[in-house]
Amino acid sequence: MIIRGIQKDLLCLLLQMGRESHPNEFVALIRERDGIMDEVNLLPGTVGREDSASLMYDMMPLDTHVAGSVHSHPNGVLLPSDADVSFFPRTGRYHLIIGYPYRKQDWRCFTADGKPCKLEVVG
Repeated sequence: MIIRGIQKDLLCLLLQMGRESHPNEFVALIRERDGIMDEVNLLPGTVGREDSASLMYDMMPLDTHVAGSVHSHPNGVLLPSDADVSFFPRTGRYHLIIGYPYRKQDWRCFTADGKPCKLEVVG
């Protein structure tokens, strides 16, 4: 699956989730439709802390439309950590990092190997 973009409404929701979780991280899965990220999936058992967030892999849906993950960096760093790069391949091919102060430009997308990936905001 090739992801071409993210729905503007979803991006706004993710930024709001970052603000509301702050100073803790949050983590969730992202679903896509026709190559556009359009839905967030919160898993039962997810834990957010000030320095990390984790989800229970056995709660992941068997879903061919899971594009990847999203998580926040309350410190504002919009680069994946070593732990992020280890986490990414387990949850999909595309991964968003939402950073403090959670404005419309405070996010980045990465591939499962941690390389930056451009996404168009649509809608």
